[in-house]
Amino acid sequence: MIMNNQIMNNQLYEQDFNLWRETIIQQIKKHNFNDIDWEHLLVELEDMGKSEKRSFLSNLTILIAHLLKLTVQADAPEMMKGSWYSSVTEHRFRVTKVLAENPSFKNYLDEVIFIAYADARKLAIKESKNAKLGERKTDDTEYPLDLPFTLEQLLNEDFYGDIASDI
Repeated sequence: MIMNNQIMNNQLYEQDFNLWRETIIQQIKKHNFNDIDWEHLLVELEDMGKSEKRSFLSNLTILIAHLLKLTVQADAPEMMKGSWYSSVTEHRFRVTKVLAENPSFKNYLDEVIFIAYADARKLAIKESKNAKLGERKTDDTEYPLDLPFTLEQLLNEDFYGDIASDI
């Protein structure tokens, strides 16, 4: 019986993921632990954690990239800066929300902040090279090699780099 359930779970996982997921939930609720497709459940739980971390890193990277642009390109047109301010606000909100919902991500933040900065710097430089609408094309050397913001600044909802915010 157990072997048949495992075969059915494997087939269900491959053919209809949502139905497999709903079946696993019901098996857990009914305490049918012998029928649970543990192998695939563990894979999905591990992937879920990886996905959350990738999303967190992406939001952190964009937050830092746009803070960099606001700092380095303080002379950019107001329309461009307005977009960067909005992006900083949105991505800061996402980062702080994840940290509030998952306090253990604070350790992950400490682990990846320098990776996020390296990627953010590359992104800001690349976007600067594609400057339009009167935006000054910056030199790579204008972007610091080391993270110029503290963690407190990154998470401070009123911080927008070295320039004063009119927003």
